[in-house]
Amino acid sequence: MGEMKSELLPVLPLDDVVVLPHMTVPLGVAEEFQAAIDAARQGSHLVLLVPRIDGQFRSLGTVASVQESGKLPTGQEVTIVRGEYRARLGSGQADVGGALWVKAEPIRDADPGDEEQALMREYRAMLENLVESRGAPGVVQFIRAARTPGQLADLAGYSPDLTIDQKVQVLETLDVTERLRLLIGWTRDILADASLKEQIRNDVNEGMEKQQREFLLRQQMDAIRRQLGEGGDDVVGQYRTRIAEAGMPENVRTEVERELDRLERTSEQNPEHGWIRTYLDWMLDIPWNVRSDDNYDLKQARRILDEDHTGLDDVKSRIIEFLAVRKLRHERGLSVLGGRGSGAIITLVGPPGVGKTSLGESVARALGRKFARVSLGGIHDEAEIRGHRRTYIGALPGRIVRALKEAGTKNPVIMLDEIDKVGSDWRGDPSAALLEVLDPAQNNTFRDHYLEVDLDLSEVLFIPTGNVWETIPAPLLDRMELIKLDGYTTDEKLAIARDHLLPRQIAQAGLDPAEISIDDAAITAVITGYTREAGVRNLERELGKVARKVATEFATGELQAPVAVSEELVTKYLGKTKFDNEVAERTAVPGVATGLAVTGVGG
Repeated sequence: MGEMKSELLPVLPLDDVVVLPHMTVPLGVAEEFQAAIDAARQGSHLVLLVPRIDGQFRSLGTVASVQESGKLPTGQEVTIVRGEYRARLGSGQADVGGALWVKAEPIRDADPGDEEQALMREYRAMLENLVESRGAPGVVQFIRAARTPGQLADLAGYSPDLTIDQKVQVLETLDVTERLRLLIGWTRDILADASLKEQIRNDVNEGMEKQQREFLLRQQMDAIRRQLGEGGDDVVGQYRTRIAEAGMPENVRTEVERELDRLERTSEQNPEHGWIRTYLDWMLDIPWNVRSDDNYDLKQARRILDEDHTGLDDVKSRIIEFLAVRKLRHERGLSVLGGRGSGAIITLVGPPGVGKTSLGESVARALGRKFARVSLGGIHDEAEIRGHRRTYIGALPGRIVRALKEAGTKNPVIMLDEIDKVGSDWRGDPSAALLEVLDPAQNNTFRDHYLEVDLDLSEVLFIPTGNVWETIPAPLLDRMELIKLDGYTTDEKLAIARDHLLPRQIAQAGLDPAEISIDDAAITAVITGYTREAGVRNLERELGKVARKVATEFATGELQAPVAVSEELVTKYLGKTKFDNEVAERTAVPGVATGLAVTGVGG
């Protein structure tokens, strides 16, 4: 091939397209650059196409021949050019016609060697694979028409997958071997991306086809069941059976059946299918028409209360009064079921350890009712009481509804523990939500945000508990019947320890009641010398310590059964007394005054 000489050519800058050698493309020419095309037509029909990036000319361009010019229906000038060879830009000058002329130094590809031929075959195979995967088999013949490695590489100018910067890089890579390696790497990435997209598309199509197939099969199965009279075996049929047996009020049943119709129209693949089923399960788990039969034997009820707790006569009398009223109404044929104003809210307020929580279980046993406990200490969110609305993911009913479900009846005893420790913040005020729960005049139509139906709580016996009544909000306190538990006397503590605490601690220590006995004097010594409280919680703790000491000496062989624990053994096991009764002596000292502090824990 003869040596090509530099020549002066008009320059046409390109901003959004790159023309490589061997490419034939139409170019829309702006009016200010039309002078370059006119100059080329008047001369050798050659023009220098130079990429322009961010307003800057690149150092290499493509010498192209002007094939044909014309106008689009819009009036824009279009010129068809064919890339001939690469050229390096030299010095330039402008003519009177407005065209910029630049000295172009031609650059030809070197003759291909064995390595270029091998890379050419690899790149051609990759291009054919790419265009065939995109459903363009006609382009394969165009690719096969490339005769030299350089010509094949320059076909990258047609690729829609390469950016302008990548095509400029191809233009400026003069070594054909490097050019092919560059393109092979990019094409490999394009093929991998196309393969991944194809796999994702196939997976999506397969999933959609599977859903459609399952839907059709499910419809056919339903039709077959209806023909065979076996429609009760499906989920919707099971729900209808449970709804019919639930004994719901009419307005509740209407709402549940409306949700069941939605479930029947909703595909199992739809997330709402699971949400609707959860709602229906909750509605069917609530005891709408299940009641415990009250124990109208007043003597037996009093005996149960006395067996479980010593003292607390005010509470026991109020429970017997509650039961007596219901017994009379039952005997005289009056309604004893729920309704507006028929509920009872008995609030127990007293220091820790006096038996408020355990008293709730005893009351439920005396009445013959189920028992559920709701701990309110530290609650700040109103939704804990009224539940979350079903628009939220993971929504559930409030604690009152959950307590009803746990009890399994609509007239249980529900203990609201630590009601004086309910807080409030930006999430709401739970005590305000409790107003509806604890108001006998309106709790027969309590509405949980999750259920969104009226729920009758008038048959529930609520027993709130707290340590102090001063921190309970006034509107809430106004709805309660307050019973104060002021603590136990020494004699009452002695009876409680002898009848309840000591047998329990002996059993927990693994001892037999016949192996150990503690006389009243020893128990009194524990009460006066090692505890000072309104309740009996610390007393039980100290008695448990004595029982464990005896069990340890039994296990080591230091003692033999039976053992009678005296005051001396109490001192041995518990150590030096923690409290004394020398108040009179201490206050007789000049300069010492007697003070009194009252707290919510009995001091």
